[in-house]
Parts: sequence; C-alpha cells; structure tokens
Amino acid sequence: MEWLGIEIHPDTPREGVLIEQMFRPEDVDRMMQNLRSMGAPFGIIFSDITTISNSRLALQAAEFSKDQGRFDAFHDAVLQAYFAAGMDIGDREVIAQLGRDAGLDVPALEKALDEGTYLFRLNEMQDEASRAGVTGVPTFLLGPQRTIVGAQPIEVFRKTLRSLA
Repeated sequence: MEWLGIEIHPDTPREGVLIEQMFRPEDVDRMMQNLRSMGAPFGIIFSDITTISNSRLALQAAEFSKDQGRFDAFHDAVLQAYFAAGMDIGDREVIAQLGRDAGLDVPALEKALDEGTYLFRLNEMQDEASRAGVTGVPTFLLGPQRTIVGAQPIEVFRKTLRSLA
C-alpha cells in the first residue's frame, strides 16, 4: 500500500475554515459518529473537529518524511494531532513539533517548506488522484474501476477483493 497525499479541499484558506461553514451540522454529527464507531474497536479516538485545516504544509512535510525514512511516525503523529487532539495541521509550528516528535530533521524540513521542495510532487499526486476520480479520503484503488472510499468496515474490503478474484 502506498499513501498519496492529496488535498480534498485545496481552496481551504491557510488559517483553515470552521467546519460548520462547509457542512450542515447534521452531516458533521453523522460523520463524527461514524468515525467514532469505526475507530472504537481499534482504540482510535476522534475528537470533535471544529476546523478544517489547510493540509498543504502537512502533506509537504509528509513527503519530506518519506525521504527521511520517517513517514509512518510522522503520518501517525499528524493523524493523532488532527483527529484526536483537534490541532491545526495547517500551522507551521504544529508541523515542526510533529516533525520533531517523529524524529525528522526539523531545520531541513523548514528549509524544504520555505523552498516549496515538495510542491511539484504534491501537484503530481493531485493530478493522478483527479484522473483516478478520487473525491474523498481515504480512497483505496484496488484495480480498474474498483475503489473503496472512506473508512469502511472490513467486510466491504473482503467483498470487493473477492469480486476481483
């Protein structure tokens, strides 16, 4: 499996946007309830998300972490920070701290962010996702015309994989 970083809401301002400005309250409630029920069996905690963060810095830092061999640690830290702790992953100081916690070379990370080193890679992944019809995350591409979108029960994966055999 390969993680490709894409922005679902690339027009999100740098400071983020309140979730109620993007979604109806009942949709937010349903989404959070679904996330909590899906995460509970695995000990994954979802806090109330109040702001949709601009994820561009986090995605660039994730690409940096791949090159540093620390992607798993950084990726886990970002997910934990955003979904469980409600932190703004669009905030550069947050990204630097998460990078530090994940064992990244933070001065090199900050330089890469300053120089936009990974923007080309992000744009390529965004184009690839667009061509594949990706509209949500996570999206699992399992073959031609076979995708699973969102946090789904394991049975959805089993059924889809069986249909490929």
